[in-house]
Amino acid sequence: MAGRLLGKALAAVSLSVALASVTIRPSGCRGIPAFRNSFSSSWFHLNTNVMSGSNGSKENSHNKARTSPYPGSKVERSQVPNEKVGWLVEWQDYNPVEYTAVSVLAGPRWADPQISESNFSPKFNEKDGHVERKSKNGLYEIENGRPRNPAGRTGLVGRGLLGRWGPNHAADPIITRWKRDSSGNRIMHPVSGKHILQFVAIKRKDCGEWAIPGGMVDPGEKISATLKREFGEEALNSLQKTSAEKREIEEKLHKLFSQDHLVIYKGYVDDPRNTDNAWLETEAVNYHDETGEIMDNLTLEAGDDAGKVKWVDINDKLKLYANHSQFIQLVTEKRDAHWSEDSEADCHAL
Repeated sequence: MAGRLLGKALAAVSLSVALASVTIRPSGCRGIPAFRNSFSSSWFHLNTNVMSGSNGSKENSHNKARTSPYPGSKVERSQVPNEKVGWLVEWQDYNPVEYTAVSVLAGPRWADPQISESNFSPKFNEKDGHVERKSKNGLYEIENGRPRNPAGRTGLVGRGLLGRWGPNHAADPIITRWKRDSSGNRIMHPVSGKHILQFVAIKRKDCGEWAIPGGMVDPGEKISATLKREFGEEALNSLQKTSAEKREIEEKLHKLFSQDHLVIYKGYVDDPRNTDNAWLETEAVNYHDETGEIMDNLTLEAGDDAGKVKWVDINDKLKLYANHSQFIQLVTEKRDAHWSEDSEADCHAL
């Protein structure tokens, strides 16, 4: 009974947020969500899309978390139709596949023990020692001792490749600069009339998709430290550098990461590694090198989980991992940069 009441409360919160997104109609755009230029509203809008999937009302959300085979395996998820994603929808015959990767079961320091182990008593929905088990989307339900994915069914139980039961917290640094010509002038898109942004993209080794650099937050680690560390490891190959080279990289990164930054998104990520009991949440933060001088003095070099790294022009044709294209679009909105040649696409993409 308590679980059902909590589920209804979560649904009510999602609905109230959705109702708060009344529309305005300035010239040139129809039906843009109110407070479009407010980052907090963009964050809530994305979270609302994800969380309304838990009630089965959003067919375009929570898709990658239902794909098969599960990453790095031949495991096929039980199929979950759009109308059965939400936990509030009764489905007595739901029979998800159980899977936790051998690498997780081996007990590395970044992974929890199995729920069944007698010496493991996780404190869900709160800070558990150095491990953050609170969700950025609010309270999540616990059923039979296991946390339940707030976005809905995935067709698979266990943890898959994720180390933690419940939310697995990550951080994604979005490093941007203006695209410039040989004279150093910012380049304007001929159709939209807005300047073109570039961001540092990596090609993931695990799936071959282009993505924002990033990784898991270590227990007790500050988000700011994770952002800097992951960018250094994946985009600058800092793990393979000498001590002197690491110090030089650290000094330059300190300048970049000491600048004003924009928190683009906090919350659930529609990630193919997600399961019914473990899911990815992230904090995506934009650090912008306005003049380009800092990044001009740093040589991009893929490392750690990245196979390739490069500067990529930002536009609506980008096909990126998980929700990363949405994060990038939010950056262009805040920076008033080019996103699409289609003004209607600019208005309705989010």
